[in-house]
Amino acid sequence: MESKPVTGSQQKKISLRDLNPVDFLGVNDTNLKILQQELAVEIFVRGNDITLSGEQQDIVEAEAIVGEMLTVLSRKKYLDKEDVVTIIKLMRAGTTPVGEPGLGSVILFTRSDVIKPRTEGQEAYFEAVKNSDLTFALGPAGTGKTYLAVAFAVSAFKNREVKKIILTRPAVESGERLGFLPGDLKEKIDPYLTPLYDALYDMLPADRVRQLLDQKTIEIVPLAYMRGRTLDNAFIILDEAQNTTAIQMKMFLTRMGVNSKVIVTGDLSQIDLPAREESGLVQSTRILKSVPGIATVTFTDADVVRHKLVRHIIQAYDREINGKI
Repeated sequence: MESKPVTGSQQKKISLRDLNPVDFLGVNDTNLKILQQELAVEIFVRGNDITLSGEQQDIVEAEAIVGEMLTVLSRKKYLDKEDVVTIIKLMRAGTTPVGEPGLGSVILFTRSDVIKPRTEGQEAYFEAVKNSDLTFALGPAGTGKTYLAVAFAVSAFKNREVKKIILTRPAVESGERLGFLPGDLKEKIDPYLTPLYDALYDMLPADRVRQLLDQKTIEIVPLAYMRGRTLDNAFIILDEAQNTTAIQMKMFLTRMGVNSKVIVTGDLSQIDLPAREESGLVQSTRILKSVPGIATVTFTDADVVRHKLVRHIIQAYDREINGKI
């Protein structure tokens, strides 16, 4: 790909502030080369300063794109070439107009989009995960609890904050009773783990996901398989946690090793345990509510980001249930 022609002689200097220039430029200046190919300006880097030279309108575009890159880098701590391509694409599509908050709260760039908080509840989720080693995310379907949790995990892995990702959930509601299902063990389990697979394939190329699964760098396993393990340098997600028993939840939480981060998601209106058995999620959030380093985020129907009818469905069910109490 040839660099775009540059005309004009106006200049704009941008400071990298306290950021490491290598993090901005990329390995072997990969990120810089993409900017030079895509932008109709000349780009000079000296120390912690970037100078843009070209026509005024081209400088305005380049400054906005570089500004978003710096904002994302300061929050995410890394930028790869796919991130840079996506930022340019989104900026040119008008997704983040100049002068608006832009991509500062980005969690992860995919091949065609950006994953970032889109509601107040999701913004609180973003802050909780950033500042806490263990986060409970509670709320109704469609609020992004699981999807964003996987995005947090993939981002941490890409940033080399963790060495592996563990995704787990109760394989079958109320006790993981798999014996009556047809097929071998994998065929029995996989349908219950499909949402986790779907999220991964949405965020990473399919061949990369398969490679990481084969290497066991990413593990998607039923909760029962967590017993006896200690997980260091890992990002661990427990999904559908409302259907864990108290014993299962304690077992899971004590798997947390050195330099690990944990997200536990669940919907307390969808508990499928026997009526007399307390959900491990309910018990753990009650017992651990005052423990430092643990955050709890509660989503509402206002945070639903699926089809608009999902919010109305949740509200209708809530009215029906509350009317019977």
